[in-house]
Amino acid sequence: MALPEEKEKPEAQAVRLIKKYPNRRLYDTKTSSYITLADVKQMVHRQEDFQVLDAKSGEDLTRSILLQIILEEESAGGLPMFSSDLLSQLIRFYGNAMQGVMGTYLEKNIKAFQDMQKTLQDQSSRIYGDNSKASHELWAQFMNLQGPAMQSLMQAYVEQSQKMFAQFQEQMHSQARNMFTGFAFPGFPQQPKSDPEKK
Repeated sequence: MALPEEKEKPEAQAVRLIKKYPNRRLYDTKTSSYITLADVKQMVHRQEDFQVLDAKSGEDLTRSILLQIILEEESAGGLPMFSSDLLSQLIRFYGNAMQGVMGTYLEKNIKAFQDMQKTLQDQSSRIYGDNSKASHELWAQFMNLQGPAMQSLMQAYVEQSQKMFAQFQEQMHSQARNMFTGFAFPGFPQQPKSDPEKK
């Protein structure tokens, strides 16, 4: 017999499963119909949890589909989000020791930006009610006014990160020098040995 509190627990929302077939078509198992990348994009906007699997092998293709959507958005003819220089810099991080760190860094900064946007939208909805147009206009005005200030803020943040990294590097060099003072390594000057006769 189930306990009363167990009955009141909401069912865990299942991840929406989308299968990709060899003909490149996407099949939504929830609606039992074929869908397009535009439909998947709408799911992202609605913040729905979904997973794209290869229908034959079962391989997870979610990231691949999301990258495809980004590529389409970047090629749509509007203002691209990623400049050639930024894309080149991102490519250079692959195979680099900082590859994993860069992903986390970008994710956290985008999350912070989203949190700020949500706070502003919540405040505008309290003022204007449930008027999404007014909310979007307020956000656009905020970005136009605060764009330069935000850029300065980001620049200061990057400069601070660079300073902290330089300090970290110096600390590592200092520790390495102290650790290997008895060994002759190029770039690490040996400390003069004390003369036991002088003691």
